[in-house]
Amino acid sequence: MNYIKVNNLTGWFVFAIATLVYWLTVEPTASFWDCGEFIAVSYKLEVPHPPGAPLFLLIGRFFSLFALGDVERVAYWINISSVLSSGFSILFLFWTITALANKLMGLKPGQGTDDQNWSIIAAGIVGSLAYTFSDSFWFSAVEAEVYAISSFFTAFVVWAILKWEQIDDDRHRNRWFLLLAYTVGLSIGIHLLNLVAIPALGLIVYFKYYKEVTTKGVLTTLAVSGAIILIIMAGVIPGLPSLAFSFELFFVNSLGLPFKSGIIVFVLLFLGALIYGIIYSEKKEKVILNTSLLAFAFILIGYSSYTVVLIRSNYNPPIDENNPENVNTFVSYLKREQYGDRPLFYGQYFTTELQEQKKGAPVYAKGETEYDIIDYKVDAIYDKSGMTILPRMYSSSAEHAKRYREITGLRAGQKPTFGDNLYFMFKYQLGHMYMRYFMWNFAGRESDVQDASWTSPADAFKKVPWELENNKGRNNYLFIPLILGLIGFFYQYRKDQKNFSVMLLLFFLTGAALVLYLNSPPSEPRERDYIYVGSFYVFSIWIGFAVLAMYDLFQRFIANKKAAISTSLIICLSCPAIMASENWDDHDRSDRYFSVDTARNFLASCAPNAILFTGGDNDTFPLWYVQEVEGFRTDVRVVVLSYFNTDWYIDQMMRQAYESEPFPFSLTSKDYRQGGLNDFVVVMERENIKGAISLEQYMKLVREGNPALRVATSISAYNSIPSKSVYLNVDTTSVLSKGIIPSTLEDYMVPRMVFNIKDRVLEKKDLAILDIILTNKWERPIYFNNTSLASVNIDIRRYAVQEGNAYRLLPVENPDNQETFVDVDIMYDNMMNNFYWRGLQDPSIYYTEDYRNFVLNHRASFNTLAESLLMADDTERAKNALLKSLEVMPDSVVPYDHFTVRMVSLLMEVGEEEKAKEIAATMSVRADEMLTYMFDNLIADSFTVQKNLIVLNELARVFRAYEDPELGKTYEELFRKHYGMMNN
Repeated sequence: MNYIKVNNLTGWFVFAIATLVYWLTVEPTASFWDCGEFIAVSYKLEVPHPPGAPLFLLIGRFFSLFALGDVERVAYWINISSVLSSGFSILFLFWTITALANKLMGLKPGQGTDDQNWSIIAAGIVGSLAYTFSDSFWFSAVEAEVYAISSFFTAFVVWAILKWEQIDDDRHRNRWFLLLAYTVGLSIGIHLLNLVAIPALGLIVYFKYYKEVTTKGVLTTLAVSGAIILIIMAGVIPGLPSLAFSFELFFVNSLGLPFKSGIIVFVLLFLGALIYGIIYSEKKEKVILNTSLLAFAFILIGYSSYTVVLIRSNYNPPIDENNPENVNTFVSYLKREQYGDRPLFYGQYFTTELQEQKKGAPVYAKGETEYDIIDYKVDAIYDKSGMTILPRMYSSSAEHAKRYREITGLRAGQKPTFGDNLYFMFKYQLGHMYMRYFMWNFAGRESDVQDASWTSPADAFKKVPWELENNKGRNNYLFIPLILGLIGFFYQYRKDQKNFSVMLLLFFLTGAALVLYLNSPPSEPRERDYIYVGSFYVFSIWIGFAVLAMYDLFQRFIANKKAAISTSLIICLSCPAIMASENWDDHDRSDRYFSVDTARNFLASCAPNAILFTGGDNDTFPLWYVQEVEGFRTDVRVVVLSYFNTDWYIDQMMRQAYESEPFPFSLTSKDYRQGGLNDFVVVMERENIKGAISLEQYMKLVREGNPALRVATSISAYNSIPSKSVYLNVDTTSVLSKGIIPSTLEDYMVPRMVFNIKDRVLEKKDLAILDIILTNKWERPIYFNNTSLASVNIDIRRYAVQEGNAYRLLPVENPDNQETFVDVDIMYDNMMNNFYWRGLQDPSIYYTEDYRNFVLNHRASFNTLAESLLMADDTERAKNALLKSLEVMPDSVVPYDHFTVRMVSLLMEVGEEEKAKEIAATMSVRADEMLTYMFDNLIADSFTVQKNLIVLNELARVFRAYEDPELGKTYEELFRKHYGMMNN
């Protein structure tokens, strides 16, 4: 057997399998969350959210060229970059397993017997295929996110250090060091996860040079490795730009030289010193110094991909997050300052009182001739008695405080102890946010619902409700991967403790250590399992070693060693086989388009030249994708409320974007600048002011900088507003002449709109919205989606008219906040004729919880439309709308939900009694099954219990109302049975 040849060919064979799997299951368009943003900014090389991923953008831009001008194929080809990256990760994983297996068996590659070599190849096949079909890695492999390429870099550097270890020639070996350094530098332009592998690589270097291993040597190696990480994370990434800005500040503000003079001097001095050091070390034959400086230089070359951010930001593209166009703003961008920070080693509990806020470091902005101080950072000073080491329960958010108490059992008002702190760390952070994900990958997953648990072999034989049984995200591997991984874990520990310690350290650093570093709050908007794939990568290596362990065992009883190898391989191949079988249906994203169609439907709900406010990432990124890449409805300006609190984003709204004109602000950029008077506008009601004040007059006072509005604090000053409500006079004649008021709502038109402030403060975004409403004069349509309606601190819902999936702001006042104003003609046309529903009728397509939730929004919109049509005595169109809803969103693809209960009543009202009863029967059986299952198994999930009880109660009410007492009684009895069980 030619081991080297077989090893190489088998690696490429495994690569082909993995790549084919990912290619067959890749999503053809932009997925939810960050994918839409990454595809959009890659296609046009724009600036994504901090800290950016410039190398990812360059790779994505390259792959987008394969679309050959077909904009609807751009997303597919950028997704393919993840497919190929993941395939290469599997290739290098295979070679890593075989390299480590040789070491485990005390062999040099190719020097073993044929039987030994075949067992090593078998171990590589099983381990790499197990990782191929693992839940979290497969998820990232088929979408345009940074984690697939980041995994490739991690797999490559681990393989490369093992390759380095096999080389005896120091000169040749040092070249591999430089390759590793360059790879690390490049990985910075993707994601920083790659850096956590450095301590494990450091151990391999230590074991190579020192045959006698000592505790002191290991600790020194880890300390040096940790220092390298700190140098890169603090000294290189933000450190060099920060130092450059210090030079710039001195040269411009102190010496009066032109802008960029300090940058030029710093770059010349820094590069000069680095080049001199390299030349000096080479002449003096200082090998370690020379190699270190060259490695540092190669890290910087890789890191230079970040110049893309600076260059592109200076061109002011439509997506230019944080506007990092100079060194000062670039440093803030790299440090992710907009996201704040979390205490790591020492900090406060969530109950600790804030004693004072002190003025911190100055914040600079580029002025006309020098850098001006526009604000100061705030240093929070907490009560020292409430501080702790290793703070885990630190967030004072009301939502987080509630969850802390629920998880730890703390009563209202009770302060946590250090024991509670550790309990939360082990129970939630290490348990829920890591071990649950680990078990998802190697034991199975209960469902695709947020916070779902893992499954055991016993769950495979347990009768579960229809809702769980038919959830494609429910997987059960019968503990096979887990058991094999543990076998391989102990086998390597017994046979090769040095490399076991390397793998164990890498497993810890990419898993539990990341959990401790990230210090997650007690609730997340989505599952974060993709962060920890590095540790799953290591466990897959141990799964591969299970083949060697079984071969070692079987050869004692089976004389024919080839039979022993074959038996071991067949048994262990059950692991990737069951993982592939269980995971295929919930990882196959082919033909799935609804993430993009949802975005199209939001935009299609808007009139031409509209302004559309959105609440968060999942609302917005698909909209960016369809506008930036597919060029759909670029006349609509999408405004993300979470960004609208920043001066840079408001500045961007003052610029043209495609067909969208600049916003008609009355205030200037100076009025909206960070650290100015309008970051927060405090409500300070005055006794001499009764009722609402004029919005126009108030904005005039703000614009003029009237000192009567100013409120001083210990570190700054803010404007105030003397009333909790403002009014805007409406020229009703002018508005009616524009034809924007539906005839059905003309009677509700008001000459004055009153906006109540929900909280005790107006944020900058709220002030900016009021500014737009004031100055727009009803020229441009203004829309909100559901999340943005809830996110603004001013009550505008009573003036919102639904026209699809978006709500238009109009001067018509809703007397009943429980109902929704609807422009039935526009909404009917939009939903029946202008919306997109690709793939929603195909039962073979899998929709995750994110997709299903967006479907629910559409069902709710159809119900609202039907209700409004029935109120207008338009039964025919109401019936058409309900039937359309059932046609485009059938139960076979997206199961009935709590919005469908309302549809039962509406179907009865339009004469579709049989269909209503059929849906009711289906939903009641499912609710009964789920409630019985939850109560029998003591599952504490109040939301699911209440949702299903509401279904039964509503069904009972509907059929009592429509004089079908028998059905009404049936559903009422079911409701009472389960309601009684809940109380017991």
